[in-house]
Amino acid sequence: MWRKWLSRENIYALLLCLGLIALLILMADQAPQWIYQGF
Repeated sequence: MWRKWLSRENIYALLLCLGLIALLILMADQAPQWIYQGF
């Protein structure tokens, strides 16, 4: 069952999604600082 899901493409897609989610969380955390430093 896992063999079907654990193809290289699926692993890369999963890592990409996790990376994007992590980036969104970090950006959301630091967004106010970014905005205030920009001005």
